[in-house]
Amino acid sequence: MNAAASAVVKEIPDLCIAYGVSDEYSFIFHKTTTLFDRRSSKLLSTIVSTFTAFYIHLWGVHFPPNIALQPPHLPTFDARAICYPTLANLRDYLSWRQVDCHINNLYNTTFWAMRQKGGMGPREVEEELKGTLASDKNEILWGRFGINYNDEKEIFKKGSVVFCQYELEEPAEGRADTLALEEDGASTAVPDTEPSKTQKERAKKVRAKASVVVRHIDIIKDDFWERRPWISSGKPGKPLAVEDQ
Repeated sequence: MNAAASAVVKEIPDLCIAYGVSDEYSFIFHKTTTLFDRRSSKLLSTIVSTFTAFYIHLWGVHFPPNIALQPPHLPTFDARAICYPTLANLRDYLSWRQVDCHINNLYNTTFWAMRQKGGMGPREVEEELKGTLASDKNEILWGRFGINYNDEKEIFKKGSVVFCQYELEEPAEGRADTLALEEDGASTAVPDTEPSKTQKERAKKVRAKASVVVRHIDIIKDDFWERRPWISSGKPGKPLAVEDQ
């Protein structure tokens, strides 16, 4: 899934970030994209077909020959397009997805520990976990099985974030390409001037050279967005030195 998502982000430079958990991936176009004249049907069909193509193409890289793709069990994916009006709305959506990742993973980690290590039946486990809080599940994992949930791999706790990597920036106040939050909770974005044709071509070349990375990090806190302003601005950042990539 991550390899296919990375290929999609590399193939379609108008994408600014993608986030994936389990068998679901979200691909985000910047609000200023003009790809396919912003026709949702074209954007949707291009994303889902490109993802499926790379998923099938890369299958043999990640699985042995004896687990080949064969009908009737070939991978297919459905998709839907949603338009979020502001960066704040988008961040809320992505934050919800990452929180949901943690909640589901903590439940599943506890469920299967009780099944596989505790020898309990599925209904018995479901009944005991019904209505429990995160602290209760952590206590079950540690108290019964010696499992520290904090030691679980970040990919399972936080999901996968895919984006083009540039040189990280130090957060700065008053940055023109970040979201301005008003006192009443409303949000506005400082408008950008239309780039020239030369600037567009230069940006296209910079994007083409950028590495697409997969990270399992917190995207809820401001730090992620402030240190990677190119994601919210839609403008490529400063290229990394070769040794940094």
